[in-house]
Amino acid sequence: GVRVKFPWRLMIADHVWIGEGVWIDNLATVTIRDHCCISQGAYLCTGSHDWESATFNLITKPIEIHEYAWVGAQAVVGPGVVINEGAVLGLGSVATQDLESWQIYQGVPAQPVRPRRREIDYHG
Repeated sequence: GVRVKFPWRLMIADHVWIGEGVWIDNLATVTIRDHCCISQGAYLCTGSHDWESATFNLITKPIEIHEYAWVGAQAVVGPGVVINEGAVLGLGSVATQDLESWQIYQGVPAQPVRPRRREIDYHG
């Protein structure tokens, strides 16, 4: 199944696929726009703690996943990250910063490896 911490903080548009074992840890809003894919075991994490604080205060920031983006299997998207249109986060990668449009990212932390072709069927 898919785990969603707070369903009322999850905005999902049309034609979105969410794979088995996805965890949407949405202490802040998670927005997934049209034609996105969130693959098996991905983790969308909107919260962390301030390690400079003696009390480890909670910090939350929203996540936005724009049209035609793909979050690969077992990938992690951190608080405040925007995955822009057509960007791909590869298998097991960790996004700690925004991903630029139509780029493929891999690694820990995720780095751009090459552009993604823009062959979209707008009628599908």
